[in-house]
Amino acid sequence: MGHEHNHDQDTNLQLIIAVGVNILLTVAQVIGGVLSGSLSLMADALHNLSDAGAILVALIARNVGNRSANSSMTYGFKRAEIIGVLINSTTLIIVGIYLIFEAVEKYFNPTPIDGWIVFWVAGVAFIIDIITAILTYTAGAKDNMNIRAAFIHNVSDALASVVVIIAALLIINYELYIFDVVATIGISAYVIFHGIVLLKKSVLIIMQAVPEGLDVSELKHTLKTIDGVSNIEHIHVWQLDDKKVFLEAHLVLDEGHAEQIKQRVRSVLESQFGIDHSTLETSYDIKRAMMDEPF
Repeated sequence: MGHEHNHDQDTNLQLIIAVGVNILLTVAQVIGGVLSGSLSLMADALHNLSDAGAILVALIARNVGNRSANSSMTYGFKRAEIIGVLINSTTLIIVGIYLIFEAVEKYFNPTPIDGWIVFWVAGVAFIIDIITAILTYTAGAKDNMNIRAAFIHNVSDALASVVVIIAALLIINYELYIFDVVATIGISAYVIFHGIVLLKKSVLIIMQAVPEGLDVSELKHTLKTIDGVSNIEHIHVWQLDDKKVFLEAHLVLDEGHAEQIKQRVRSVLESQFGIDHSTLETSYDIKRAMMDEPF
């Protein structure tokens, strides 16, 4: 328990550092964007600010989610992390749409751009984005949907910085200012895409949808092959968070000891479907029992 507590403290520190770095980078990019006249640099700045917000929301949501269950929150607070994903994904979509509108406006009202300022600021931003992406990944992005949302923010921002650097080089060498607009729209489309993916996943969990990749028909067929099980009815499968899956169902039994059959069912649920929390009601198939009785 002590090791887990220290690990949480370490990862929290990593996320706090990532928030601070992203805020400083945002300020630098806004100044660079104003001085250079580059909308794509301003777009990258807004994206970085959303990164800072994403990590902060992820940090708060995880700490709330780690609180123990109580009499009023019997499932605990794990859904706080899913709400964090919902907030982050919605923010991504809003920022992306706003930047597209700004890019269209700039296309019809172009202004000169200082390519060298854009190049150096975007270059520094790229390095910092890589560092913050590493920080969020090592803080648990692989195993946690909430932290993964913040990590995707950072990775997408690193890619956005590359796009801005390319646009800067085209502006410096060929004075192709249109690429600043193109880069902005490209970054925005990428941001919106990832926002929609994360939004869909978080909404499905909140709406208690069947987890992705789990086929209820296959589950029902598998459970009906277990000795003693005649049928399975009223199946409900849902996720508490991005890892924990719950099931409740009514088992219709042929014969045998109900508790033993339920134990066999739970074993199959855990080993084949990754469901380690199930609520099972049972009854016996009376019609079948009567048909099996000798006259």
